Amino acid sequence: MQFVGERGTQMKNNFLARLLIAGAMAGAFGVATSATSAATMRTLAIAAPQQDAARNSAQYEKWLNNQVHHELAMLPWLSVFDNLEYRIEGTTVTLQGQVVRPSIKPDAENAVKHIEGVTNVVNNIEVLPPSPMDSQIRMATFRAIYSEPSLQRYGPNPVSSIHIVVKNGNVTLVGVVDNDTDKNLAYMRANGVPNVFSVTNNLQVVKG
Repeated sequence: MQFVGERGTQMKNNFLARLLIAGAMAGAFGVATSATSAATMRTLAIAAPQQDAARNSAQYEKWLNNQVHHELAMLPWLSVFDNLEYRIEGTTVTLQGQVVRPSIKPDAENAVKHIEGVTNVVNNIEVLPPSPMDSQIRMATFRAIYSEPSLQRYGPNPVSSIHIVVKNGNVTLVGVVDNDTDKNLAYMRANGVPNVFSVTNNLQVVKG
């Protein structure tokens, strides 16, 4: 809006200047008006594509965000024990998070890099180290959280809202819940699981 205002003031000043020139030099008025009109038309011709490009860029960014989210959510081996995140900067997509199955890391990159317009994918996904103890904690934490009646609605339907990331006995809860009560309840349930060293509650409250 500031650009339009500035441009409108400049056009007004140019118009007043042309009137003064017309009063002093009537013979030169036709030439000055023609040159100014041509310059104005060229400015409009340049400004319109730039405005269209800005709108198209915003629309593309929104479309790209939806496409990346869709492609990652559709990965066949993605589970409640994985956490995938991404960041979009122009046409570069940065992948982050933690996964249990090693194949998910290249699968996620391949799924995203084939999206139209994506020119670069930075793959910072961490593959969690194999650990029988962590595997037991994952299953025990899953049962502790999703056996709670008030938290069952966050279970697979088709995707779980509360994801459980376990590394070296440390549990991190990620995802979304409806309210602070559910967020705190999920934490308490996870914190009561045997052999858990710590619980980090990164659940976000998203009120519908």
